Amino acid sequence: MRIVFIHPNYRSGGAEIAGNWPPAWVAYLSGALKTAGFDDIHFIDAMTHGISEEEIAERLVELAPDVVGTTAITPSIYAAERLMEIAKDKVPNALRVLGGIHATFMYKQVLSEAPWIDVIVRGEGEEIITELMLAVEDGRWPADRYKIRGLAFRDGEQIVATEAAPTIKDLDAITPDWSLLDWKSYIYIPLNTRVAIPNMARGCPFTCSFCSQWKFWRDYRVRDPKKVVDEIEDLVENHGVGFFILADEEPTINRKKFIQFCEELIARDLPRRVQWGINTRVTDIYRDRELLKFYRKAGLVHVSLGTEAAAQMKLDIFNKETKVEENKTAIRLLREADIFVEAQFIVGLDNETKETLEETYRMAWDWQPDLANWAMYTPWPFTPLFQELKDKVEIFDFSKYNFVTPIMKPKALTRGELLDGVMKNYRRFYMKKALFHYPWRGTGYRRRYLLGCLKAFLKAGVGRTFYDLGKAGYWGPQTKDSVDFHFDTTRTIAEAQMEDWEAAADRAARAAERREALREQGKARAGDRTAAKAFRMPNGAEIKACGGGDQQMEEA
Repeated sequence: MRIVFIHPNYRSGGAEIAGNWPPAWVAYLSGALKTAGFDDIHFIDAMTHGISEEEIAERLVELAPDVVGTTAITPSIYAAERLMEIAKDKVPNALRVLGGIHATFMYKQVLSEAPWIDVIVRGEGEEIITELMLAVEDGRWPADRYKIRGLAFRDGEQIVATEAAPTIKDLDAITPDWSLLDWKSYIYIPLNTRVAIPNMARGCPFTCSFCSQWKFWRDYRVRDPKKVVDEIEDLVENHGVGFFILADEEPTINRKKFIQFCEELIARDLPRRVQWGINTRVTDIYRDRELLKFYRKAGLVHVSLGTEAAAQMKLDIFNKETKVEENKTAIRLLREADIFVEAQFIVGLDNETKETLEETYRMAWDWQPDLANWAMYTPWPFTPLFQELKDKVEIFDFSKYNFVTPIMKPKALTRGELLDGVMKNYRRFYMKKALFHYPWRGTGYRRRYLLGCLKAFLKAGVGRTFYDLGKAGYWGPQTKDSVDFHFDTTRTIAEAQMEDWEAAADRAARAAERREALREQGKARAGDRTAAKAFRMPNGAEIKACGGGDQQMEEA
């Protein structure tokens, strides 16, 4: 049975300006499938190679697959849906499968607007896709589709979701197949070396309202550090990788295993051959301040810190657990350990003004991270934040939900003014860094790395790909009133998806009412117990329950 995976051709001028990122999803899914005996797997990376729809159509006809699969985050969903439409036209007998975070939570929306998709894999994909492919191979599809957990599909006019599949308990049993990728194409521009994105843990114990990691992966699980280093060693020795970024939202959560991971890298002498970066929280940097130089010895050279917003009020909105002053200290600690630090700011909240944008610039320059990034406030449509803000959301063109396009409009600014304020911050920050910092400070390696980062910014700036500026028509402050983000205003939330949201909101409201009622009952019982405990017999003896206990019987 022949399986063809395709990565959608979608770019926004965001993270991809630093290089071409290898699609890890195809390696992990293919590894699981090959373990199950499926070895006729092909991969087309339409994004990295800029492959046109016409060429994709030709490739599909040539390969004649039995199954065509793709994935999508929210901004790439329309590109993914279009791939499935091409597959329907060119290889109509092939099963069309879509996975990824957007389809997992928005399956009713997706199947309403793209009914040509045969089936959606909901959630963590390795075990679900294997069960699905076994059913196809055995001729049990579509007869057994209701029996396979973690799917969504159309049955006539009805959209069906089967029971959610459990999370994968043994992540160490997954052996990704990185050989499917054309490694010479995946280059990290700052170091001009091949880059990989392996996975150490899945899930997150925190519930930031704007984030989806904890919601998608559900359970927080960490792989055996030795197994992770086995994978990295394979990437270095067999695929020439010189830099990797751990895909985890926060790999330092499990301090013990993160230390073991670093120890294993050092024991195998890998830091001499490969450097790496992570995303993490300010609180973890505080906690590990004495270990930062050890992490640097293990090859950690780049930390992206979720400082998130300049004002403490904004941090509270996002359910962060940090203080503004802690951000500055964490950045200093990292720089003292010779680890490059990138500060992430979220801008564009409802109360954003020219003054608050200026404040984020002043903070960025005062804190002195090596790099700074201003991301547009973008509520994913499946997060708690979106549900809270949905009455204020005006744009439902998900292709623009990319953190570089202002989806939300502040009260005091137009979207063009918001973009102009962000670009002003970028211009000032990096111009001063380029003139007074990058060429003159630190070791030769530090200069090379930071100048490489600057090169990536300049390349994207000259090509007008940074923040999609070319498409938006932004050329400086003089164009802020004429920028056009080309929102597709015909896009709306499908009726089926809206009904699903309303039902979920009703369930959440009822659950909240029950919790509040239970809390009130608990308070009343506590008051009764206190009053009973305070009462004494005339002779001064305490009231006792049968058997001499001092606890009161709880209501059933």
